[in-house]
Amino acid sequence: MTETYTIEGGPVELHRSSFDVADFPTPTGREEEWRFTPLDRLRGLLEDQPSDGHLTWTTDLPEGVELTTVGAGDPFLRTLPKVFDRVGALALQNAKDGAVVVRVKQNAELDRPVVIKLHGDDSDKIVWGHVVLDVGANSRAQIVIEHSGSARYSGVLSVLVGDGARLTLVGVQGWDRDAVHAQHVNVRLGKDATIASTQVTLGGDLVRFVENVEYTGPGGDAEMAGLYIADAGQHHEHRLFVDHSAPKCRSNVVYKGALQGEGAHTVWIGDVLIRASAEGTDTYEMNRNLVLTDGTRADSVPNLEIETGEILGAGHASTTGRFDDEQLFYLQARGIPEEEARRLVVRGFFAELIHKIGVPDLQERLLTAIEAELGGEPEAAISAVTEDSK
Repeated sequence: MTETYTIEGGPVELHRSSFDVADFPTPTGREEEWRFTPLDRLRGLLEDQPSDGHLTWTTDLPEGVELTTVGAGDPFLRTLPKVFDRVGALALQNAKDGAVVVRVKQNAELDRPVVIKLHGDDSDKIVWGHVVLDVGANSRAQIVIEHSGSARYSGVLSVLVGDGARLTLVGVQGWDRDAVHAQHVNVRLGKDATIASTQVTLGGDLVRFVENVEYTGPGGDAEMAGLYIADAGQHHEHRLFVDHSAPKCRSNVVYKGALQGEGAHTVWIGDVLIRASAEGTDTYEMNRNLVLTDGTRADSVPNLEIETGEILGAGHASTTGRFDDEQLFYLQARGIPEEEARRLVVRGFFAELIHKIGVPDLQERLLTAIEAELGGEPEAAISAVTEDSK
């Protein structure tokens, strides 16, 4: 699949998808999908380097969930959603064990979240990985995937949500400061299926996420949320593509970020395509960035392409700014010191997204981590959010 749009100078190709590395030349940095990414900081993740590196896995699987491995070359892997760039294709090609598959049985209602913790101990060795979440029809599941430690990790997460199923998915990027993480999250929603996905990015030197949603039947509903805090020198990049190809589906994207420290850089790109066949679509995307100090940079680009007029609604919004002076004045006028007032404003900025996660233990850890970040203690923040992740 390839989509194009036209700007001055000619057409620009977007959303090329494939399983094959040969379809994705090594980028130069001038390409639309790479122009914000510091390619040198990917540290080899654009190169075809087979590796025996691995992450340490810890899992908590409730009844109704099984974990299996599908070997490289298994035909099942070619039925999964394709990837959209070279990093993803290399991860699929070089994942030495094929894919780890976590299956939730049909009609299952899990009594607690599935928890998968991936920990790295070596940022000098590349790790390629592929994880498949296969959520059976009419099931109900919460799945939490936590990343911690040091690594150069390129992974693909394929998410299959069966007809009538409901999945809450949470990803936590709590890496040490030297880690590099490039990730594809590819979601395929069945008829009347629902996903509520939240990505939380706090750690790492460079973290680049590409998230895609496709619909296979009417009634699909995707809530895609994200929270990120970038400190001095960190690069956090999130790219989303929601492909509305089926009628009567819904999507809502809300990403919020905060930046503090010299050289902190965040990138958010949101693309929504409403195809001619997707009548009755209802979609909205929003990105908000809160600048806490000088010397930071936030790039935010919402895109919306509509090929049919028969929709319920479509829109997007993007804001980047400093503290709301009125909120600070209100709090300080009631005797709250300025620093504490700032913390309360930022905490409130993120609180709505955190409380929607629906996993109480994780919510508390995230709130503690945010407090530590705002207090100038990024290491304490990572420790809080990755508690017991090793």
